[in-house]
Amino acid sequence: MVTLIHTLADHGDDVNYCAFSSSLLATCSLDKTIRLYSLNDFNELPYSPLKCHTYAVHCCCFSPSGHILASCSTDGTTVLWNTQTGHILAVLNQPNDSPVRVCRFSPDSMYLVSGAADGTVVSWNMQTYKLFRCGSVKDGSLVACAFCPNGSHFVTGSSCGDLTVWDDKMRCLHSEKAHDLGITCCDFSSQPISGDVHGLQFFRMASCGQDCQIKLWVTTLSDLSGFELKYKCTLSGHSAPVLSCAFSYDGQILVSGSVDKSVIVYEPNTGNILHTLTQHTRYVTTCAFAPNILLLATGSMDKTVNIWQFELKAHCQADKPEHEPKQFIETWSEEEVSSWLCAQGLEDLVNIFKMNNIDGKELLNLTKESLTDDLKIDGYSYEKEAIENWITKKKRTSPMTNLVLPSLVLTPNRTLKMAINRWLETHQK
Repeated sequence: MVTLIHTLADHGDDVNYCAFSSSLLATCSLDKTIRLYSLNDFNELPYSPLKCHTYAVHCCCFSPSGHILASCSTDGTTVLWNTQTGHILAVLNQPNDSPVRVCRFSPDSMYLVSGAADGTVVSWNMQTYKLFRCGSVKDGSLVACAFCPNGSHFVTGSSCGDLTVWDDKMRCLHSEKAHDLGITCCDFSSQPISGDVHGLQFFRMASCGQDCQIKLWVTTLSDLSGFELKYKCTLSGHSAPVLSCAFSYDGQILVSGSVDKSVIVYEPNTGNILHTLTQHTRYVTTCAFAPNILLLATGSMDKTVNIWQFELKAHCQADKPEHEPKQFIETWSEEEVSSWLCAQGLEDLVNIFKMNNIDGKELLNLTKESLTDDLKIDGYSYEKEAIENWITKKKRTSPMTNLVLPSLVLTPNRTLKMAINRWLETHQK
């Protein structure tokens, strides 16, 4: 059950964004101000509203400690505020004074990323308040940004519909079209889908856009295999462009706000709709969860912010599907290993693993040699056309080892492709 417990109506124009710290709620607006409220009683702080920007404030976010608030604006600046006093710590000017649409702190508070209307993305050093690195996307404005919880990379979304993945050195790892009519928001679940497997980490990410869709993705990061962004499914429910999406602090709830004036609450493991909230009278522009409690804020073009409380019993682990893997891999049964393989798109390997009685403990002990020698999984990289021609000629043996292949499933080696592309960019004039 979700209950509306408070409504804030202090802004004089559209509410563009909401953000929580462990003790405060920040809201920003087309009226050029940022307002701060205490979570104890939702009273506005004495030094609120914060005024500095000369145009609309598009986004605001707290540092992980909650001591700094960042706000960005059409005026081309990102302002850093002391949340205990309301004083300005620094004013960061975007290159070319381009309107800044989104800002995010890295999980370790070392950097702040700001994305602008001209496609530039800037990483600011939070020790010196100086520009650290700068990049840009090919087309469109940057309107969305989210850091992976482990801080190894972040994702930006553009008005052209592209999701772009960057590492902590501002190198582009991956880019692909995600929403045909433009992306509006993206967010990572703070909790990994499962534990580490040979250095792999799996995180769920959501994106939404002008195409009225919410898409769920799984990101994989490994020291050995690099980065992969894999589309999982599309959630239905909204009848108009979706402007915002956000995961709860434990990753068990996903909410979205739309031009259709509604807020939809999803169970992301199944995609089921749990609730539809229709109290706003105009477009819902922003959704945000508190970092450690089931408290939700939704902002709208009706100039209000609604605060919602979730009952714990409506959000219990009992709703979790039985096939969802346990947190500790060494305790997985053979069936849970099979479910994990299916979740990674490796259904063709299920029977091989079952025949060899691979449970969680065995999975952790697998090596490249045992995959090749015992399970007869090839593990080599080939040109796609060449290996497909090999298989087309009804050859079920490995071109490298001449061993019989029990499975003909082909897995793209995106890491090798990225390495080749980087080498070409470096050596070709």
